[in-house]
Amino acid sequence: MAKARAHASKRTTHHLLLAVSLSVSVLLPLLLPAAATAAVAVVEGDGEIKSALGAGRQWATGKDEVNLVAERDTAGGGLVEEDEFAGGFGSLDSMLQWAIGNSDPEKLKEEAADVQKLSADELLKRRQEIKELMEKLKMPSDADLMKIAIADLKNSSVSLEDRQRALQELLVLVEPIDNANDLDKLGGLLPVIQELNNANEEIRTTSAWILGTASQNNALVQNQILDYGALVRLVKMGYSTSTEEAAKALHAISALIRNNVNGQEAFHSENGGAMLQHILGSNSIDVRLQKKAVFLVTDLADFQLNSGNPQLPFLSDRLFLKSIVDMLSNFDLDLHEKVLLAIKSLLKLSSTDVEDFEFYDLEGVLLRLGVQLEDLTPEDQKEFAAEVDGLRREVQTLFQQKLKQGKATAT
Repeated sequence: MAKARAHASKRTTHHLLLAVSLSVSVLLPLLLPAAATAAVAVVEGDGEIKSALGAGRQWATGKDEVNLVAERDTAGGGLVEEDEFAGGFGSLDSMLQWAIGNSDPEKLKEEAADVQKLSADELLKRRQEIKELMEKLKMPSDADLMKIAIADLKNSSVSLEDRQRALQELLVLVEPIDNANDLDKLGGLLPVIQELNNANEEIRTTSAWILGTASQNNALVQNQILDYGALVRLVKMGYSTSTEEAAKALHAISALIRNNVNGQEAFHSENGGAMLQHILGSNSIDVRLQKKAVFLVTDLADFQLNSGNPQLPFLSDRLFLKSIVDMLSNFDLDLHEKVLLAIKSLLKLSSTDVEDFEFYDLEGVLLRLGVQLEDLTPEDQKEFAAEVDGLRREVQTLFQQKLKQGKATAT
């Protein structure tokens, strides 16, 4: 398999070199005479032609490129668009410009003169030659590449290295929403979900990353993943001692349940609130992961406020609120900002009992935070600290108002 991938990469490089070497000697003369003449004029002028050669997409694959093209043509895939040419040429025009910019002006003059002498039949023949050449330079489509990666995931004999490579390729390929929507159609979503149970941490982490990327702002893929029951495994991964694995699991969960009522109900059913509380309340957890967890809390609370849907019970749980308030004791300005935003949203929820915040001395915590922001902030962070302090004052005012309202209602 590794050898096959290496050969495929060499074939792609060979095609690229072929395109470069023939750009002037074959491609340029084969274009219309007017184009060749214009090329010489550009070279002789003051204008600068920049190289159109870019970093072409080269994918690891266990299949021969020729077979890929043959398979697509057999399936009625038709011709690829011009922006799929090997080597990063966006079109015939960009390839022509690159050829001009890297050619001898005198040679171009000779080529232009030769083209002018060709008969109609000779021009037709050469145009056919360029068509055949460009067919050889075709790259597989995104769908082709996804099928290859999916086939590797389904192949139990594929090495761990190649399995991870297939996942990394899918990670890039599912970024466009159309490709993400095709993942399940091509039979790739379930194999990715199954990799969440892989014994290898890197495989699990990349799989969760793919699910998060594919379901970002995509209700169709969100519901597909939820229907496959992936959420239960992702919640368990949130407890991982590996910061990277837990972070990618949290990323996938956030993308899955954002603005999705069914996803949020499933998250609650799988005791996702306990997983968040574990992250928020543990001193051994990386602060970057805690920030992601706090951001998710705010996102969930804001959705409840704006949608009018039944509010998630764990958001008003007393111990859960304590884990939020306690985080203000960690001196990290960015974390303080995120925690204050979360508390602000939680205070607005009708299901939140303000007396729970009073029980955990939110007023005193906010006052101590104000002193810290004023006295302990480094000079280069004073401006940001002032913004955080402004947010702290908003939360303090909101807390006092809701506390008064609660006492007035009680009397």
